[in-house]
Amino acid sequence: MRTVPAPAPPQPRPNGQLRISKLFRKTLVSALVAGGSLLLTSVLNEDDNDLWQWTVSIVLGCAALIVQYLIEFSERLEDMEAGQKRRIREMRDSLTTHHLEMRQAVDESFAKINAATELFSKVDRSVLRSDGVTRLAQKYTQVGEHGSAIVKTFAQEELARLAQLMESLSNGSADCAGENHEWLMDLTTCAKRTLYATSTTIDRDFWTSEPAKRYLAVQADAIKNRGVEIRRLFLVETLDEVTPSLELLCERQRTFGIDARIAVQSELQPNAQVTPLNDFIIFDGELCYETEPDVRVVPAKTTLKMTREHVQERINRFTVLWEATAAG
Repeated sequence: MRTVPAPAPPQPRPNGQLRISKLFRKTLVSALVAGGSLLLTSVLNEDDNDLWQWTVSIVLGCAALIVQYLIEFSERLEDMEAGQKRRIREMRDSLTTHHLEMRQAVDESFAKINAATELFSKVDRSVLRSDGVTRLAQKYTQVGEHGSAIVKTFAQEELARLAQLMESLSNGSADCAGENHEWLMDLTTCAKRTLYATSTTIDRDFWTSEPAKRYLAVQADAIKNRGVEIRRLFLVETLDEVTPSLELLCERQRTFGIDARIAVQSELQPNAQVTPLNDFIIFDGELCYETEPDVRVVPAKTTLKMTREHVQERINRFTVLWEATAAG
């Protein structure tokens, strides 16, 4: 069975053909009206007055043509009015949308400005120095404008790390992997009154490293220029662990102005023997720097703790060990 092909869709006619078709239709209608009028007047008028008949037919044909143009003009006028209304409505909707978008953008901009203003107001009212925050913001934007891709990424990572540290400090505790020597140096530089520290076998190798030399230098500066009192207890379990190298280390620290002692737990008073031994440093009686060892007995984690209860517990522990060592 043969299939009948589907008829092709009608092709739209060009505007020129459409105008010719309308003109032909108007002319045909006008001619029909004129012809009908001539025929009707011939039937109704018994006089052979051809001029009157032709005049009437021509007038009626012209009237029919004029009426058609008037009808077309009216239709076009209505279409124009409808199009104008549609364009006005679309323009009004567009202006409304644009107004809403502009208002939202302005509101967001003012919200950002208000947030930034409130932030810097808080910074100005804070006891902390505000120039560092302003300088950080300015330099961060400069890196964003002129830095390469890797520099921008590095700056973002460093800023995120700094923000995380600030958030952790505001919560009373911060930590990082490994032993953070930069924290140790900076906190020693910031100390104004006291620095009480314990040192176990976990960090014995630290004292022969390059960071230890810088650490001793900033401690000496704190003692000389700010009058910071520094006490350090080297903790061991038994007398066998008191080696000449440990005694030499203790004596070398005294040359820097550090009050250094060796505490042998087995030789201490009973109340001091039950005190746990671990590495911690108390800065100004307000912040505790602690290192935690891993299974290989090397520093695996550094923690800063600022809660009053925790710091006071470390102060009490250090005081017990210090007084027991002095008594011994």
